[in-house]
Amino acid sequence: MKKLSVIAPAYNEESCIAKFAQAVFALGIGNPLEIVFVDDGSSDSTFAEIKALADRDERIRYVSFSRNFGKEAALLAGLAHATGDIAVTMDVDLQHDPALLPAMLDAIEKEGFDCAAARRTTWNGESFSRGWFARRFYAVMRLFSDVDLKDGSMDFRMMTRQVVDAVLSLRENDRFSKGIYQWVGFRTKWFECPNSPRAAGISKWSLRSLFAYSLRGILAFSTAPLHLATFAGALSCIAAIGWIAYLAIMWAAFSAAPSSLSIVVAVFALLGGFQLIATGVLGLYLAALFREAKRRPAYIVRESR
Repeated sequence: MKKLSVIAPAYNEESCIAKFAQAVFALGIGNPLEIVFVDDGSSDSTFAEIKALADRDERIRYVSFSRNFGKEAALLAGLAHATGDIAVTMDVDLQHDPALLPAMLDAIEKEGFDCAAARRTTWNGESFSRGWFARRFYAVMRLFSDVDLKDGSMDFRMMTRQVVDAVLSLRENDRFSKGIYQWVGFRTKWFECPNSPRAAGISKWSLRSLFAYSLRGILAFSTAPLHLATFAGALSCIAAIGWIAYLAIMWAAFSAAPSSLSIVVAVFALLGGFQLIATGVLGLYLAALFREAKRRPAYIVRESR
């Protein structure tokens, strides 16, 4: 029998730990089975809850960070510490319904797929702004990125060991797992599922953090902003030339001489705007290169088992 590793990042989720483990074990899948909790530097009793469960059940393992490194680092650590032939990443708050696990496992073991992934079809229970922002993000990624990111794709994904090793071979620090999964390829079966309510607690993702995460994804898998800056620069130059030509025609045909100040202001405003846009976009990419050049680890483990 193939071993199944269930990877669950957790940040201040003390009220969800036991419920998650109970829900997974109740399915009776995976023989053997392990749950790898990744404590992402929680400030509440999340890690204490995980350790207490691990002391009672040897199927539970854990990784605890020295501080909060973020969900992407937690996913990476979970995959790196998982020992199963098949691994699945899930949210510990049970918004990723464990009831879908048997069907995902069948897709890999019986149907021959390399991955089984879930995509959200509804945004029930979420605010209008979060749902609207998420849909716009997927639309932008499909339009400008180099990967075909499925609308509503989630971090709820089951993978064979071959896929896990491929994901781990990509060692960039500014990680965007949804894009990495698509980039490495392999045959994937998609499961549609509605948005489920949290088992307990509140979401740790604010609109600000979601925007930053989205920007990371765009920079990681797209050079489109650079091309947009070039396009904007071309339009600026055309507009500047057109405005100057218009002033020249008005002067020649109607003797309406423009002031030198109006010409200078118009030209500098257009070209200056382009320069600011281009410089800002280049700055984002240079910042990403700067973070990569430092080669800092994606996370630091304080304790594991």
